[in-house]
Amino acid sequence: MAPAEARARRTDVLVAVLTAVVAIGLQLGLPPLDRADPDGTGMRYPDVVSVSWTVLALGMTVQSAALLAARRAPRVTLLVTAVLPIAVVLVAPSTLFGLTMLPVVVAVVLAGLRVPLPRLWPALVVAAVPIVVAQTVYAFAVLGAGRSSVSLGLTTGVGQGVLQAVGVIGLPLLVVLVVRSRREVRAARTAEASAVDRQQDAQVDAAIARERAAMARELHDIAAHHLSGIAVMSAAIDRQIDTDPERAREGVRQVRAQSTEVLDDLRRLVGLLRDDAPAERLVETVPGIVDLVERAGQRGAVVLEVRRRAESADAPPLGQGVGPLAQLAAYRTVQEALANAAMHAPGAPCTVTIDDHAEPRLTISVRNGAPTTPPPARSTAGGNGLRGMRERADLVGAHLRAEPTDDGGWLVVLDLDRETR
Repeated sequence: MAPAEARARRTDVLVAVLTAVVAIGLQLGLPPLDRADPDGTGMRYPDVVSVSWTVLALGMTVQSAALLAARRAPRVTLLVTAVLPIAVVLVAPSTLFGLTMLPVVVAVVLAGLRVPLPRLWPALVVAAVPIVVAQTVYAFAVLGAGRSSVSLGLTTGVGQGVLQAVGVIGLPLLVVLVVRSRREVRAARTAEASAVDRQQDAQVDAAIARERAAMARELHDIAAHHLSGIAVMSAAIDRQIDTDPERAREGVRQVRAQSTEVLDDLRRLVGLLRDDAPAERLVETVPGIVDLVERAGQRGAVVLEVRRRAESADAPPLGQGVGPLAQLAAYRTVQEALANAAMHAPGAPCTVTIDDHAEPRLTISVRNGAPTTPPPARSTAGGNGLRGMRERADLVGAHLRAEPTDDGGWLVVLDLDRETR
């Protein structure tokens, strides 16, 4: 037997035993209490262990035993406990007959807690009938309701039976309604708390997913930019090592410089992820694109064109009015476009244009021509660079256009709106 089932069984036994103990305890205690009260009712109670007393005790014991089935068959249990008082009052009527209603009250409560009220109403109405019948028989047999007039006795007995049915069934139902309402409120609060927990978990998962995507984009931008340059320079070194050793040595120095840069960038990225020490991070901005293009020009033909609103000494810096996150997106877009050009179009001329003369927006474009040498062997996996550029553009509300050109090259254009004051 499962632990939960065993606990439920012990609860059923406890309820049945307590009901029997209370009923028989009242059967034993009421007569002495009534006799001890000077203003008592003076009713004649059956002697202990007399026939009527014993029949009443047995009847209430059987009613209490029937409560053991209340969990499996609550409506049947209710009907059984309501019908048994008729047998008791017919066999041995006594002044303590009202105690037989105690197990009925318990059966009503158990049934109300375990069966939805719309489905329980028929059983409650049917159970009220034997209660009315038993009370009517009790009124004739014990109270002498039919001595003067049978019709008056029936009226009195039925009236008392209806009142007793209302008390035995209606009052416990009020208790059941209160208990069920508290259960429903508690269940609603638990469901609400669970929903809040699930919502918080979903928000945490979404935040983690966004952070993972951001870290993936950052790692891809760093690695793709530097490693693509290393791959291109390594291919050139392989061709020059026998024919032009001096240029091959210069290429090795450039590979070393690129390797140092990628290690520094990766250290900064790892530092951002650690929480045991402050991390240093360079802020990539639109003016930083100038240095980026200069470094890229060391390994290929890369030209920078800058169109400014003014060429004076007090001219505003490049990208003025563009937010820091948008400037980072611009820097990473150019970095990724140059890495793609070096990887997919080695030897092709590349032009980076920063159009900063228009007031409402800043436009940055990267155009490369068709490759002049076969690209180095690469993995079949791809597409993350363009996807990362689009995600960054969407994040800052920019417009990105990436498409092939008529001469076999590639064009990437990023439009950034300036912040209005």
